[in-house]
Amino acid sequence: MSDRGFLFLFSVFMILAGVASAVYLVATGQAGTVDGLFLVLTALLIAVVFAMYVMYTIGRAMEAAKGPAATAAKPAAAAKPAKPAPAPAAQS
Repeated sequence: MSDRGFLFLFSVFMILAGVASAVYLVATGQAGTVDGLFLVLTALLIAVVFAMYVMYTIGRAMEAAKGPAATAAKPAAAAKPAKPAPAPAAQS
């Protein structure tokens, strides 16, 4: 398995574990205490961070899939001649 595949599966596992632990803390009533509230917030924060990584990974994979078509348009734009620099004004 590639590194990217392993990191993707690990991230999905961490998202599920974070959400499941937050649900467990709420279901058992432990989220009603100050310590439980911070545990819930920490678990949800971990889930959000890994979800952001998964969204970034999917976005990069989708961008790489349509990459060759987008790069073909760039050389045509680069072929335009640049404007010459204006000549310096003479001082009298």
